[in-house]
Amino acid sequence: MAIEMAVVHSIETLQGMIDRNKREGRTVGFVPTMGFLHEGHLTLVKHAREHNDVVVMSIFVNPAQFGPGEDFEAYPRDVERDASLAKEAGVDILFMPTSEEMYPQDGGVRILPGPQSKVLCGASRPGHFDGVLKVVLKLFNIVDPDRSYFGMKDAQQLAIIETFVRDYNLRTSIERVPIVREKDGLAKSSRNVNLTEMERMEAPVIQQALKKGVLLFNEGVSVDEIEREITAHIMENSSGIMDYVSLLSYPELTEYDDSSDEAILACAVKFGKTRLIDNTIMSTKDGYHVQNDDEQ
Repeated sequence: MAIEMAVVHSIETLQGMIDRNKREGRTVGFVPTMGFLHEGHLTLVKHAREHNDVVVMSIFVNPAQFGPGEDFEAYPRDVERDASLAKEAGVDILFMPTSEEMYPQDGGVRILPGPQSKVLCGASRPGHFDGVLKVVLKLFNIVDPDRSYFGMKDAQQLAIIETFVRDYNLRTSIERVPIVREKDGLAKSSRNVNLTEMERMEAPVIQQALKKGVLLFNEGVSVDEIEREITAHIMENSSGIMDYVSLLSYPELTEYDDSSDEAILACAVKFGKTRLIDNTIMSTKDGYHVQNDDEQ
């Protein structure tokens, strides 16, 4: 663990530091975030710390992945707190660029994700994953990490990034890190602070419904019936409004069939103005088990 953490705002400065470390034979682990750090982010750092000589974290609220009317301005930010948590967790280099540093020009070149982006969150957020791939490619090129760490709560994002890295021969290895939850089961998220007291009390119903869905899946219940049961459980036990619930093959994010080695059961629920996502990824190869959740 580094004694002093370097805080860097310049791409050129960061690349110089990375180059020096790589010339000296050090491996680089990368944790990209949008800040307002919580235990989930710090768990990513822990995994990176265990397997790399140098850990780089980025904090950048990426405007390219927010659509019209979405919460870019309202997205929680606390730079000083984030820097303190990052240092304590063992980050060596904290990269905090401005939007002007990341996007000084726009030549009109676009990266378009494939069919994986048309379902789940992507169905109601056109252009969102275009912006994700835009910033991810820039960050991978800037940091040139040996390994990059992503939480499995954003499972659709993870699947798209894994496919992007595979199909375009990017040099980094994508490392999946299980979901980190509060004691009552709510998946940790920077957006949880936006919940009212009552909404926060109700929000764990999402994981409860997913657990019910997992049991039904294990019993061989049909996809349609599982999705109906999850929706009913959430609507009957909370004020949440369903955005979607889907059972799909993973990471393809296509219609589930028995030949799939993995399946994802995912949902998004709105509590007031706050949209929460959660999922369970189930491995069906060599016997059923849940594989992306520390609690299960």
